[in-house]
Amino acid sequence: FGPCCNSRPSFAVDCLNGKTKKREDYLEWPEYFMAVAFLSAQRSKDPSSQVGACIVNQENKIVGIGYNGIVYVLTLIDLQYSIICLKEVVYLSDKYHDTPEMTASRRLLSMAKIEYRQFKPKRTEIVIDFSSINFSGALNGATK
Repeated sequence: FGPCCNSRPSFAVDCLNGKTKKREDYLEWPEYFMAVAFLSAQRSKDPSSQVGACIVNQENKIVGIGYNGIVYVLTLIDLQYSIICLKEVVYLSDKYHDTPEMTASRRLLSMAKIEYRQFKPKRTEIVIDFSSINFSGALNGATK
């Protein structure tokens, strides 16, 4: 093995002349963040709608994730330090586009000068295969 492969022999195929070759099938930031939101939605116990969210800062760091669930009543004292400013909303599904609620949501976002756009994925699925960790050279899940 070359010097880059001594500690991880499963990556020997990626080494060319002692240099590590970068994977080309990695997730780009938008796909990664949408996948995190999708995975978070799996925590929802709502039988009719599972919604996930991933909040990201300017450095592409996740600062919060969440999903729909039970609403708790909070007092203003509880909220005094919980103000979040949004710059952009990226959504996957727009199946309720023409409902009055969604029309009002878009209007409010526009009035607040918050950009919004629909996410257009480059791949149709991202597979998480927990058993792949047991196979040499297969540390990542399969993607399509």
